[in-house]
Amino acid sequence: MSVMDKLKQMLKGHEEQAGKGVDKAGDFVDEKTQGKYSSQVDAAQEKLKEQLGGEQPPDRRQEPPPPQG
Repeated sequence: MSVMDKLKQMLKGHEEQAGKGVDKAGDFVDEKTQGKYSSQVDAAQEKLKEQLGGEQPPDRRQEPPPPQG
């Protein structure tokens, strides 16, 4: 079993709290680097949240295509 699988099991049912922790860690990194790597930090936060089974970012949600007419 991989480390990520173990983390997912431990966090099951607490995805929202894990997401908040990821956000807080990213904010800390942004603060320490004075925002120099903010786009990379944001991408890493999104990817980690997806991996942990948290909420997907709005631009990645599966929505039905608009009707064509």
